[in-house]
Amino acid sequence: MTDPRVTKLAENLINNAIALKQGENILIETTDTPDEVTTELVKAVAKVGGNAFVHNYRGRVRREMIKSATIEQMQLQADLAMAEMQKMQAYIAIRGADNALENCDIDGRQMLNYRKINEDVLNYRVNKTRWCVLRWPNPSMAQGAKMSSEAFEDFYFEACLADYPKMAKAAQNLVDLMNRTDKVRLVANGTDLTFSIKDIPAIPCCGNMNIPDGEVYTAPVRNSVNGVIHYNTPTLYDGKYFSNIRLEFKDGKIVNATCESGDNVALNALFDTDEGGRYVGEFAIGFNPFVNAPMCDILFDEKIAGSIHFTPGRCYEEAPNGNISAIHWDLVLIMRPEYGGGEIWFDDKLIRKDGLFVVDELKCLNPDQLGK
Repeated sequence: MTDPRVTKLAENLINNAIALKQGENILIETTDTPDEVTTELVKAVAKVGGNAFVHNYRGRVRREMIKSATIEQMQLQADLAMAEMQKMQAYIAIRGADNALENCDIDGRQMLNYRKINEDVLNYRVNKTRWCVLRWPNPSMAQGAKMSSEAFEDFYFEACLADYPKMAKAAQNLVDLMNRTDKVRLVANGTDLTFSIKDIPAIPCCGNMNIPDGEVYTAPVRNSVNGVIHYNTPTLYDGKYFSNIRLEFKDGKIVNATCESGDNVALNALFDTDEGGRYVGEFAIGFNPFVNAPMCDILFDEKIAGSIHFTPGRCYEEAPNGNISAIHWDLVLIMRPEYGGGEIWFDDKLIRKDGLFVVDELKCLNPDQLGK
């Protein structure tokens, strides 16, 4: 018997996050995900009169294909994927990970080639379709969150089925304030960073792109970033683990990058993917009240209540700052007291301290308000 929470999630994704219409085509891609999830999505698509196209992947199989593929094979695969994507109006990806480190031993140059060759497909999907990406709870993710499988499933559905209409209404005040802001300053342990967001739109994400959701993002003016930021949340990229990443910026560019855990050579190689890899394409403030601790999964960690993420790499078309890159790496700094605290300043006014908004019009985004 299908868990009713799976049915509810599938219907929310199709009807609300994607808002699929009759006659529209949607590509559904799943990785290491139970068949019941895909089945419920296909049923939800059929109910609205849409057309579902499905790819089911396995992480170990995909790893082997990336590991052994020639450049010519990668290019043909990307060409076929682009031809298919151009027929789609919408896209959903549900990604489980039986092993979050599955790709950790793939040669770095091979992964770089794979990312670059598939960059156009990714950019088309992000900018030309209505899309939503989410994880699927499994024992591997529960271990990353230091929870039992059952407790993690309960947490997962609570976070993914949050009251997004309420969240969207509350987030509008932050959107308006960010759209009026020029100078931003971030202060925390090991962090003192300044940049401008002037004239770059602020975009709310409240249940329509990533699930779980809960952020407002914009981008820094490309050359305005100066100072240092010390991220206190561990992260994976291409199956490689890094923690306590410290970045120094001068006139927008990362001039020094180190990590306490992980390979510093590999870290810098990621930022050297291309010219845009050492510049930042996104600044976002997270506020999902049900996501409170890091689990080394970006889709969850970037929504942590009381966090920000400051993202080396590609910007979004909705909040453009001109930065183009094959990477987009959401690195997270949690500013709640138990993680060392921190402050966000807009135009020399304190707007959030130790993870809580302190200005009246933004207090509706604090966990005691959103979590009710």
